[in-house]
Amino acid sequence: MSEINREQIEQALREVQDNYVQQDLISAGAVKNIEIEGNAVNLELELGYPAAGYKDELTSTVKSRLQQLDGIGNINIDITFNIISHSVQKGVKPLQNIKNTIAVASGKGGVGKSTTAVNLALALQAEGATVGLLDADIYGPSLPRMLGCQARPDSPDGKSIEPNVCYGIQSMSIGYLVNEETPMIWRGPMVTSALEQLLGDTNWGALDYLVIDLPPGTGDIQLTLCQKVPVSGALIVTTPQDIALLDARKALKMFEKVDVPVFGIVENMSIHICSQCGHEEAIFGSGGGRQMSEQYAVELLGALPLDRSIREGVDNGKPTVAMQPDSRLSDIYREIARKTAAKLSLLGKDYSAKFPKIVVENA
Repeated sequence: MSEINREQIEQALREVQDNYVQQDLISAGAVKNIEIEGNAVNLELELGYPAAGYKDELTSTVKSRLQQLDGIGNINIDITFNIISHSVQKGVKPLQNIKNTIAVASGKGGVGKSTTAVNLALALQAEGATVGLLDADIYGPSLPRMLGCQARPDSPDGKSIEPNVCYGIQSMSIGYLVNEETPMIWRGPMVTSALEQLLGDTNWGALDYLVIDLPPGTGDIQLTLCQKVPVSGALIVTTPQDIALLDARKALKMFEKVDVPVFGIVENMSIHICSQCGHEEAIFGSGGGRQMSEQYAVELLGALPLDRSIREGVDNGKPTVAMQPDSRLSDIYREIARKTAAKLSLLGKDYSAKFPKIVVENA
């Protein structure tokens, strides 16, 4: 029986593709260590994004390919995640303790943007990341209700505030500081200032990702926020109907203007399935998200049905991914989370933390 050598293993791994970064394991830099003991192989893989729901499939695929090698013996595979900081817009300083920020946006309201942001954050956590959630919609904060978290945040020193923690997610919203029915009658500069304070004065713990639920629209407030708030990348939420897609295109163009990469599109309410008879009907039209993704060369990250349980979940502070972790709906959200995080992992790295601080003092 011939012994296995490293070159054979590496060649086999070049034929195994990571489904989310669309590269083979060698090209993706995922192979961290190969140990060969006779005909036994110990393999260490490291992914640059959280993928707890993909580990078993990837392990099975790698084992299946390696078992085709002549003389192969026992195969042990260890898969870990290493989430690093990636760059944000030029001229905007990254946030302390936060490796990456993901903006969730829409051109108009009522398309399920906030619902998607909450479930995306929970999905990233389920995949193995440490996650925070910022409600940037000052005029219509919905995060407290969606997370079922109404507590007023603590302020240990009277200057900074502690994020509320719900379902293991750190979160901050103006809704934690004012009554739910109190209208925020503020002009644009006040809104921008309030958001910068919520973001900068919150004592965020170490986060792999901060998901930012942006207010709907593409006006001056949204543009200013995108220019001042560090964003690693964004995803656009829309419904299939033409009027929603028209505004979603504007949101995509806005991010292009401020040099923020768009990871893809999430199509909400893509189809309605009757709970009584199972009849499927595209109430808001069909194929809109796919057409937009093809037109602008961005990926359709996922399509979610018009499902009553999603709406009931966030209305009652019991979001789908947290309360129905094994459901088909949660699987869709987690797939969107893996695709988003994988695309982010391919972006340029942030090296600012590696540069020494230069202090000039009078001699």
